[in-house]
Amino acid sequence: MPDFLNTPLFVSNSTFIEELYERFLQNPQSVDESWRDYFREVTNGSGASAQKSASWAQVKSRVIGVAEEALATKGGKGKPDSGAAISQEVLERYAHDSIRAMMMVRAYRVRGHLIANLDPLGLEGNAYHAELDPAQYGFQEADMDREILLDGVLGLKRARLRDIVSILKETYCGNMGVDFMHIQFPEQKSWIQRRIEETRGRPQFTAEQKKDILSMLVEVEAFENFLTVKYPGTKRFSIQGGDAMVPGLKAIMRVAADRGAQEIIFGMPHRGRMNVLTAIMGKPYAELLSMFQGNLDIPEWINASGDVKYHIGTSSDREINGHKLHLSLLSNPSHLEAVNPVVVGKARAKLDIRGASEEKNDGSGSSVMSVLLHGDAAFAGQGSVAETLSLAELRGYRTGGTVHVIVNNQIGFTTSPKYGRFTPYPSDMAKATQAPIFHVNGDDPEAVYFVCQLAADFRQTFKRDAVVDIFCYRKFGHNESDEPMFTQPLMYKEIARHPLPAHIYSDKLIAEGTLTKPEVDAKFAEFKALFEKEYKAGENYKPNKADWLEGQWAGFEPAKNGQDAPEPETGVDAKRLKEVGLAIAGIPKDVNLNSKIVRQLDAKRKMVETGVGFDWATAEALAFGTLLKEDFRVRLSGQDCGRGTFSQRHCVLIDQTNESRYVPLNHLGGPQAVFEVHDSSLSEYAILGFEYGYSLGQPNGLTLWEAQFGDFANGAQVIIDQFIASGEVKWLRMSGLTMLLPHGYEGQGPEHSSARPERFLQLCAEDNMQVANCSTPANYFHILRRQLHRKYRKPLILMTPKSLLRHKLCISSLADMAKGTRFLRVIPETEKLAKDEKIRRVVLTSGKVYYDLFEARAEKSIDDIAIVRVEQYYPFPARELKAELAKYKNAEVVWCQEEPKNMGAWTFINPRIEEVLESLGRRNERVSYAGRTAAASPAAGYLKIHEKEQKALVDVALQPPPGSGLKTVKV
Repeated sequence: MPDFLNTPLFVSNSTFIEELYERFLQNPQSVDESWRDYFREVTNGSGASAQKSASWAQVKSRVIGVAEEALATKGGKGKPDSGAAISQEVLERYAHDSIRAMMMVRAYRVRGHLIANLDPLGLEGNAYHAELDPAQYGFQEADMDREILLDGVLGLKRARLRDIVSILKETYCGNMGVDFMHIQFPEQKSWIQRRIEETRGRPQFTAEQKKDILSMLVEVEAFENFLTVKYPGTKRFSIQGGDAMVPGLKAIMRVAADRGAQEIIFGMPHRGRMNVLTAIMGKPYAELLSMFQGNLDIPEWINASGDVKYHIGTSSDREINGHKLHLSLLSNPSHLEAVNPVVVGKARAKLDIRGASEEKNDGSGSSVMSVLLHGDAAFAGQGSVAETLSLAELRGYRTGGTVHVIVNNQIGFTTSPKYGRFTPYPSDMAKATQAPIFHVNGDDPEAVYFVCQLAADFRQTFKRDAVVDIFCYRKFGHNESDEPMFTQPLMYKEIARHPLPAHIYSDKLIAEGTLTKPEVDAKFAEFKALFEKEYKAGENYKPNKADWLEGQWAGFEPAKNGQDAPEPETGVDAKRLKEVGLAIAGIPKDVNLNSKIVRQLDAKRKMVETGVGFDWATAEALAFGTLLKEDFRVRLSGQDCGRGTFSQRHCVLIDQTNESRYVPLNHLGGPQAVFEVHDSSLSEYAILGFEYGYSLGQPNGLTLWEAQFGDFANGAQVIIDQFIASGEVKWLRMSGLTMLLPHGYEGQGPEHSSARPERFLQLCAEDNMQVANCSTPANYFHILRRQLHRKYRKPLILMTPKSLLRHKLCISSLADMAKGTRFLRVIPETEKLAKDEKIRRVVLTSGKVYYDLFEARAEKSIDDIAIVRVEQYYPFPARELKAELAKYKNAEVVWCQEEPKNMGAWTFINPRIEEVLESLGRRNERVSYAGRTAAASPAAGYLKIHEKEQKALVDVALQPPPGSGLKTVKV
């Protein structure tokens, strides 16, 4: 055998090549396609099945053999040589060149995008990268016309080195840059490589397709110009400079429809929204222009305050390539990237609704696609991007992949990329999820269209995320009244003289003879005339319906006066309660349970059999189980929620021998809906956003998110403020999401005590949501069931217990949950005490501190103080509280809470209690306060301080009357 393998190239790389071959023997897909071609020759195409049948020595021998065959037909025309002997030197060089060229090909696949022509302005980018220089592989200028054996790589049997380099540059360094070699799945890399290399960087379009792309660009530019003339300086966050985004989105829609998608859910920031609303979603131009004129886009009878134009969403049904496609564009706030998890959560709900037969019930289906648009600075900088990307392949959260489109303006407000990130691209974050990234020059709409097609096709094929990074620019400043020359003078000098994409592309089509200039001018005139007509129509535009309560929401209606609305009956037939209770307490035959779990199940069975002693977790399971039997889906998500932070729930039982999972609530016997519980990633922002999105898509199910501790919801404050609290009044989007926030002062310190109820109460108005702090398992049972037994949906914020989970007094009976019972907004004192005329004080309270007060009152044998529980803070139960306080005409009223005075419910509830007193004719009476003093931290970290404070607030609430001779504590 020739000894060319002892040359410097092979000496330095032989170990690497041998390792590649060993990997190939184990799994052919684990190595690059160019190497598979060689190795398959050796194993006669059998790959891993050959195992060690072909040694590494044989592989080296085959390389020489292929070179000999190639030289035998020298010139590449398939004609054998005259038979002259091939010299050892020629043979070695030929094989040596082939391997070096293969390494260079791989380098272009990995690094080619780094020198691609991506920036339309020509301000950024590199024309040289050392690893892409043929000299890096031992080639000199004199070698450029040498013929190289390729054996099928790049679709060529053999080619001159000069031609190989030219093809590689065209394919990987043109107006598209493909960033995909980080993917660890060989079949996905091979798929992308084949699709890219077969076009050689020059996708082909018919004349009609080109005209269609130009028409889209003209529509975008003509509309933007129209708005500039009619509303100069008005904020609209123009897409000009990134116009190719619109044909790119059309490409995604068309591929999705052709590949089986029936619905696409979009999420995006403000930039370009006017064009997406109209050109993509089909919103009438007259309706949008009417909004520019200050008119409402909803009927006047609907109680909503609305939002600015560049935040609104819409939905529509459109026919794409002969397929019906439902489109949803979600409304979003100015908080960039906040809508991301909401979109994927809604997509998951839609997939679940379509059912297990179509989607395998794991979210991996192709019938619903989520598409997220991003700004470059936001994609790189906002944490919600990383949190949402991390959900892509998690059980319970996967949606079959999202197509991400980055409108890369190469600026963030006034911050240049070099100050906003340290990575080459804004998209680099997505590499962690193994997503392919297609960088593209926004001035080449054909390239944009092609890579968007490719991204959508990849998503439908592999059910994974894909990213399109459109390099473009922003014609104006951050908005239309902003002056960008203050901070980016060089960029904006270039932008001022740079033609917009429609003009660049029309000039190209005119030059190649696809269109004439008069035809282009006519197209601009056609759209201008259309917008003038729509403008006139918009002056008198009156919407006759709102974009809400349709589809899955059909049959629901707006809530009416939540404060005074009657409570629906949420009790359940005792027989059904027992059936569900015995099912969840049953010990499965084939599951080897932990002995402690067996004892817990035995205790639950005893509760059901006796009808008494139901604890918090069992009441919750009964609420879930009875809803499931009523065909309502239940979804519980959050950190460690299967077991429960406090080891109380155990709704997922783990086999102690093989760790298989058994979910009792999915084995209730007979027909039932699906119960799912998912231990989430360690994220609050994305997970809460996901569950909110899920609740938008699935109104006929109970969707719950549980925080590990209540104040951990801090990490999701944007979702709470911008979506949960205000989504209905801004965007007419109801949500029945339930938040479970463990709350209570037991000496666990500042971060594990308070769920910050004051923050939620500050957000309460216009019947926007419910906030409650229940004190009994039965009331918890009822408030959960109430979520689905009304004709409307409202978010429910629940302060849930910790120590009460096992408190001997915090129990309920089966009768408390049986037919004829319902949620109690206010729980009165016992009938005996309520009728006692000597009652001198009424202590109003809620949640866990009630039991501290109850036990202290009993211990001190106090019989002249009534304790009334306010179970629901908002909507405030004025009617129920009035009925209770009317019983105690001569008693002073005290509010008792565990939280500091500047926190908790005090500042919210005090004026409302006084309004109730005033309605009873007690005009000048003030409510006294019993609780911790105002503090910067929610709770003390030192146990002794906590205990001292807790005793003091209970003593204040129960202090004896003046003159009794007993020690009093100053309020």
